[in-house]
Amino acid sequence: MLIYKDVLSGDEMISDSYDLKLVDGAVYEVDCANITVGNDNIDIGANPSAEDGGDEGADDTAETAIDVVHSFRLVKTSFDKKSYMGYLKQYIKKVKEHMKSRDASEDEIKEFEAGVKAYVSRQTFKKFEYDFYTGESMDPDGMLVLLDFRDDGITPYCVFWKHGLSEMKV
Repeated sequence: MLIYKDVLSGDEMISDSYDLKLVDGAVYEVDCANITVGNDNIDIGANPSAEDGGDEGADDTAETAIDVVHSFRLVKTSFDKKSYMGYLKQYIKKVKEHMKSRDASEDEIKEFEAGVKAYVSRQTFKKFEYDFYTGESMDPDGMLVLLDFRDDGITPYCVFWKHGLSEMKV
């Protein structure tokens, strides 16, 4: 299994157990699912109605969450379009510096820049209705994950910047 970590913060962001679709050579889009978490209702085979109480006073703490967000402990944050574009400019600069420190070729860096430009101009900010998530450490220099919904309005998906991730084999 491969875990993908943020190259700037070191946070675990996603794994290859999800279907990562490369878009524009710059981002991975990952379809997500809604899951139910937190319901610790454990059935031990007893008959609750025979043991005083049944369902009376039960505290149902189950919540719905996005599987990727829950599994990788991503933390929700908020941005407006202007502040996100300012963040993105700085983030891209830091990722390019990281790529250079790893001896990436000029062609790789140009490919990254072209992919970012294509993705941002073609798709990302037409409607700007994203939810934003940071890694678990909430490092302000780290990657922000975008969460949106497919055209069906039901299927959530996350966007991860490809060159901002490093692979770790587990």
